Amino acid sequence: MARTGPKNSARRVLTWLGAIFVVLTAVLAGGVMTGHASWAPKLALDLEGGTQMILAPRVEGASDINEEQLNQAVAIIRQRVDGSGVAEAEISTQSGRNVVVSLPGTPSKETRDLIQASADMNFRPVIAAGDPAAVPAEQRTPDDKLPQPTAAPANASDNNWVTGDVVKEFEALDCVNPSTEKRDRSDPAKPLVACEPATDKTPAAKYILGPVEVKGQDISDSTFSQVQGAQGSVTNSWGVNIVFNGDATAKFKAVTERLNQFYVAAQAQGSDDPKSQFAIVLDDKVISAPRALAVITDGKPQITGNFTQASAKALSDQLRYGALPISFEIQSQEQISATLGGDQLRLGLLAGMIGLLLVVVYSLFQYRALGFVTIASLVVAGLLTYLAIAILGWTENYRLSLAGVAGLIVAIGQTADSFIVYFERIRDELRDGRGLVSAVENGWKRAKRTVLASKAVNLLAALVLYFVAVGNVRGFAFTLGLTALADLLVVFMFTHPMLQVLARTKFFGEGHRFSGLSPDRLGAVPLYRGAGRLRTPDEKPTPVRPRNAGAAAEAERRMTIAERRLAAKGQLTGSSNGSKEEK
Repeated sequence: MARTGPKNSARRVLTWLGAIFVVLTAVLAGGVMTGHASWAPKLALDLEGGTQMILAPRVEGASDINEEQLNQAVAIIRQRVDGSGVAEAEISTQSGRNVVVSLPGTPSKETRDLIQASADMNFRPVIAAGDPAAVPAEQRTPDDKLPQPTAAPANASDNNWVTGDVVKEFEALDCVNPSTEKRDRSDPAKPLVACEPATDKTPAAKYILGPVEVKGQDISDSTFSQVQGAQGSVTNSWGVNIVFNGDATAKFKAVTERLNQFYVAAQAQGSDDPKSQFAIVLDDKVISAPRALAVITDGKPQITGNFTQASAKALSDQLRYGALPISFEIQSQEQISATLGGDQLRLGLLAGMIGLLLVVVYSLFQYRALGFVTIASLVVAGLLTYLAIAILGWTENYRLSLAGVAGLIVAIGQTADSFIVYFERIRDELRDGRGLVSAVENGWKRAKRTVLASKAVNLLAALVLYFVAVGNVRGFAFTLGLTALADLLVVFMFTHPMLQVLARTKFFGEGHRFSGLSPDRLGAVPLYRGAGRLRTPDEKPTPVRPRNAGAAAEAERRMTIAERRLAAKGQLTGSSNGSKEEK
């Protein structure tokens, strides 16, 4: 039973690995069948080419754009593009005024809209709210009963903003089936009729909003976190935290004082007043309309409600990145060819094949049949990495660049190094006189610590590169980290279980001369010992301990002092009948 236990465990682990392959392949196949995915990884701009858009700034009024505004716009556009999952995009300025955005492939409508998204984020008070569906034409308010302003509006929440034209627009607006027609930019000094799109937890809503009171550019920061209770304890609900700059703090205090009065009055009557709401508007669409439950004096409001972690993050990102200092329109758009092209990709793949071939040749030369375990492990690691990159391309729009290909090539040597460390630990155990089954288990206990430490260093380097570097270096870091994870998975779930199974076969268990584990051949110190260690000139072959090492030690213990001296001088030999005689 003791001999079959590890073997059965190894087979179970290999079965789990096979199940992982089946699941990943099935997921990718499902994406291919629905037309959303491809068996081939997506390629980045330098390998595939893509679309180049030149964005021209649109500045309100006659003011000119300055360098600080342009640099801020470029930074925010880059954050928006990266946040949308478009990998390896290139964003730069042109002629000190235009912004050039180069994206791999053909950008979707959502990506184009995201890039063009204007600076029109602002905060408007809610004057009225109603049914999000359009009012049928025969039920709309007659012209003679439309409201007529009686005086100039006293503040942004005044009903005098609601004119007959505003009511007509409000009744005609359909937020359930919104129109796709592009509307002109709203006037920040006038009221606005706008929709709040439906979400998983909230239905669509329709509002009449007052003029802009606080602009989006006044947001210094925006984060999301779990809401704290009255006693400081963390609750299970999520909220969005806004920080306004110094100028907006006083404005927001005055606004919340007015809106909170509407809230208190409505609560006293046991009702809700939409005038207590403050709408956050992005490109003339309401993204949230929270109520002013208190007066905010420090410019740090918190928005709470029916948020999940994902929806709170989405709103936080919109607030942080939604306010561009200027807006843009696409001046021109054209397809661009790959900057490196197919020749460079073929040369990179050729370099990878040469490196892989050298690893294969060395493995077979150094480890004989055991080298086929290295080859099989590299194939499994390659398939895992390929499936992961293809699925990430489908789900996260990840694109493989030439720098990423370089990371995959470097990973071949690092992956093979893990197997070499393991094999050398097994050989060390065999040199100590253990049987192969025991050597595999004890060698694994020693090797896995080294492998884990090595991969931890690789992952740390990849993370530092990814978060510190920019451009194509991030693609190199990503594939380097991805292959390190695949290497760990393969070593633990394929290489070690496979050796547990092979150790119980006749070919390997009896130490065939071509198995790579022959005791007669293990006296030689290998050229490469793993983990970057090479054989030094002064290293001597390690003799194999005989299986009757205990008997030899006992015989040596029973020698007299004279016999030991003679043995040390090489003058004592053993006779055929077991007695000792001098030369």
